[in-house]
Amino acid sequence: MNIRSTLKKNSEFRRLYSKGKSAVTPYMVLYCRRNRGGENRLGYTVSVKLGHAVTRNRVRRRLREIYRLNAPALRSGWDIVIVARQRCVGARYEKMNAAFLSACAELGLLKEAVRE
Repeated sequence: MNIRSTLKKNSEFRRLYSKGKSAVTPYMVLYCRRNRGGENRLGYTVSVKLGHAVTRNRVRRRLREIYRLNAPALRSGWDIVIVARQRCVGARYEKMNAAFLSACAELGLLKEAVRE
């Protein structure tokens, strides 16, 4: 199934901010916590401080694409919130992707590599 679950309620975001683990990179902050379901639920936070609607939506689209491409490498059953930081606005895609992967590795969200 290729359906993405999202976090929508303010209470879900607040629970992750207060009780979840976090990893900070120059481009984003990741919060994660185990959930009861078997799939990942994702939320994005892009503040008004980053710019006008066009800028915020561009950053949000890039974050969604980074998650979509890296989703098969992530463990399932987690609530994840990605908070965009100011450097995300003018950042190169490759650097944002590397920052996302390093934050996921720090939080233990990446699947273990299969050794042959």
